[in-house]
Amino acid sequence: MKQISITDITLKALAQERGLSLLFREKTAIAVCADNLGADAIELAPIKNLREDTIIYKTIAQNVQNSTVVIPVGFTAEEIAAAWECVKDAKSPRLQVEVPTSTVQMEYIHHLKADKMTQKIGELVAEAKKVCAEVEFCATDATRAEADFLVAATREAEAKGATMVTLCDTAGVALPQEIAELVKTVKEAVSIPVYVQVSDAISMAVASAIAAIDAGADGLKCVMAGKDALSMGAFCDAVSARGDVMGITTNLKNTKIHAGIDDLLASIQHEAYETEASVSEAKKILLDADSTLTQVAQAAETLGYDLSDEDCGSVYKALTQVCEKKGSVGAKEFEALIASFAMQAPSTYHLVSYTTNCGNCINSMSQVTLTRGDETLHGVSMGDGPIDSVFRAIEQCVGYHYELDDFQIQAVTEGKEALGSALVKLRNNGKLYAGNGSSTDIVAASIRAYINALNKIVFEEK
Repeated sequence: MKQISITDITLKALAQERGLSLLFREKTAIAVCADNLGADAIELAPIKNLREDTIIYKTIAQNVQNSTVVIPVGFTAEEIAAAWECVKDAKSPRLQVEVPTSTVQMEYIHHLKADKMTQKIGELVAEAKKVCAEVEFCATDATRAEADFLVAATREAEAKGATMVTLCDTAGVALPQEIAELVKTVKEAVSIPVYVQVSDAISMAVASAIAAIDAGADGLKCVMAGKDALSMGAFCDAVSARGDVMGITTNLKNTKIHAGIDDLLASIQHEAYETEASVSEAKKILLDADSTLTQVAQAAETLGYDLSDEDCGSVYKALTQVCEKKGSVGAKEFEALIASFAMQAPSTYHLVSYTTNCGNCINSMSQVTLTRGDETLHGVSMGDGPIDSVFRAIEQCVGYHYELDDFQIQAVTEGKEALGSALVKLRNNGKLYAGNGSSTDIVAASIRAYINALNKIVFEEK
């Protein structure tokens, strides 16, 4: 029986599919699940944020007990060093030199012709080999590459120390027999193991994987969750049913695959990862106690806030305290935290009093009195409802109109005397300033929120 090595690429697949990064705990859960299910290797996504990814990947590398931990190295010596730093503490680390091999992709992404790319592949593999015993050469879009170049590239990688090569059907249109022919061609050219990453874009991943194995492939890359890739569960079912006939076996724990994957999916599928085009970016925000400082900054940027490092730290601290009790927060709760804890400015304007008169047969009219230092300011205005009129009266007091980007109110407590919370977002010179206020009087809460945002604008302008 031939032992087929299985590499789990779920982390990479989900990173490519989803606009917002997985949470820290979700990344580690995916890696641990793959390790427990018997994957021979676990492939990480390429480094995007060096500081954050280094912390996450080091944690994963230390937690994985049995599988090899694989990480793409980028295209420079500096990126190779950064990737090695992430996985060097793993029991079995592997660096992956991942480059395009079709003519179109080589020239479009890296502006290199075939001969220069072959040379670059050799340089990258040699540099990675200096620090790591296991080095993988991964030929993306190999099914669209010129056969002569692909053979030359794999031979160069082997000559410089690569311990395995992976052929990827990035285009997703190769038929099983085409995959088999590609594997045969490369197997005849090199003596190192040949892996295959097939696509399920045309629903032929399992057939293509079996064809590749028949042609001599030594390993496959699978996903526990993700689109257009070979499903670990589906391939495991095929091996369970006909593995004896095919003469193959794997280290995967067949009896635990489906239950383990179902549990994993239940833990990572939530509102933050809806992929329909109708879902706004704001709805994709879901943060919890395991969220990192970088993820908090990214979420704030998605909502339109440009937080300083100090403000981001204050919001992050408040988030972790809230999540200890609440579990997680979405976009609305996160905005409230920004309004409450970001840029706590000195109070330039103070509310002294307000009156408002409104009804269904009269226009709303409000009078607001503010103080600014020793100066008392009065404003009177009519508007479309009490909130609109008090906001206009405040503008009269300060003598300036700010764009009201958003206004939200909600009950904080229950009952007819519930405490109300208001969130006001003012835009000044293209930048958002959020303020919040609370009161059993929702008009007073709205005024306090507006003045809170106003004081932040004045403080920053000073």
